[in-house]
Amino acid sequence: MTEKIGFVGVGRMGANMARRLKDVGYSVVAVYDVRTESARSLAQDIGAEACTSLARVTELADIIFTVVTDDNAMRRIYGLLKKGDNLLSNAKGKVFVNCATISPRVHIEVEKAAKKAGAQTLEGCMASSITQAREGTLYLMCGGDPATFERVKPTLEKLSSSMRYIGKSGQAANVKALVNMVMNINTAALAEGLGLGAALKLDLGMLREVFSQTGANSRVLQTDGEDMQNREHSCFFSAAHAAKDSGIALALAKELGLNLPLAAAAKKQYDRMVKEALGELDKSGIAELTFKGRHKSKKKK
Repeated sequence: MTEKIGFVGVGRMGANMARRLKDVGYSVVAVYDVRTESARSLAQDIGAEACTSLARVTELADIIFTVVTDDNAMRRIYGLLKKGDNLLSNAKGKVFVNCATISPRVHIEVEKAAKKAGAQTLEGCMASSITQAREGTLYLMCGGDPATFERVKPTLEKLSSSMRYIGKSGQAANVKALVNMVMNINTAALAEGLGLGAALKLDLGMLREVFSQTGANSRVLQTDGEDMQNREHSCFFSAAHAAKDSGIALALAKELGLNLPLAAAAKKQYDRMVKEALGELDKSGIAELTFKGRHKSKKKK
């Protein structure tokens, strides 16, 4: 494990991925976040440098993982919005593994810019959450040059229990957009089913058990059902991110002339959560909108 690791974006996922690699023997040498205190705190924990510039991360590390919030954040760290400090300064020979859920076209833009700088990129799209990041049991969907995938595969194996190489750059992001679109629809549907069950005065424990044995079963039922019932919405995947990710899938559908009414309805609910100051709740918090008497909407001015 001679390759040195850097992280850009050390929120819930990035920080736990960094801790995991440190635990299994990797040298995690550099971390960066726009929230400087988050970077300093993690750096102190794992013995890394809290970098004050993106170029410094590239200088110190051989493989750099990025876990940022959205398309513009990704473009910004790679210098695609304006010149200045960015990851592609003196980046020849470096590998960047981009893990955020962003638009496929942005992955392609970044790959082209990295190639010009003599660097390589790989999509490392994640379909898991904080616990899996910390334990090294993520499910990864990878896209990019096959040789790059093979180069970083040993490192990715320490972060995941399963991974799949999808294809060229942009393809893994396409798949991840669909994963999150379907997950968000399922979450919204479950919230409505449990909300109606509560209004009918059904025992929700019984209802969830029946759901689990029938066509109403889903992974979301396992992860979010009890939380919806108990109003436990500690954040593992925020409603704001759900809204953003559904928007990515809907944009892809629009480009192809497809109408996706269920995806649009789910996004509308998550957008409403953001507007109602519920966006930082876990996605399970969508139940606050469907259970009778739980949430009073803000009055329009």
